[in-house]
Amino acid sequence: QVRVMESGGGLVQPGGSLRLSCAASGSTFSINAMEWHRQVLGEQREWVAGTSADGTTAFADSVKGRFTVSRDNAKNTVYLQMNSLKPEDTAVYYCKVVVIMKDPIQYEADFWGSGTQVTVSS
Repeated sequence: QVRVMESGGGLVQPGGSLRLSCAASGSTFSINAMEWHRQVLGEQREWVAGTSADGTTAFADSVKGRFTVSRDNAKNTVYLQMNSLKPEDTAVYYCKVVVIMKDPIQYEADFWGSGTQVTVSS
């Protein structure tokens, strides 16, 4: 089993910045991709950003130009730097890790964190 834990959420004023972290740990595995999603109560979960195994990054149109993603492979961690935050960015942010499991057999699997709250308000 792989455990995924997000951190770094909080309350910030419009125009401010936050940096979220997502760390994966547990069984023997290698990470193919890490993604950020967000969800507002009563709405569908929305894909926000992600990094692929080759380091390619991608972003939803709603955050493009304001958010950036980076990885620390040695720590199995991905970061979401959020700048110029808007009230519309308020949501619970979830990390999804796409991994290749290696113990006891090799197969691809997805694991989700429990989320971290981001609130943008004056």
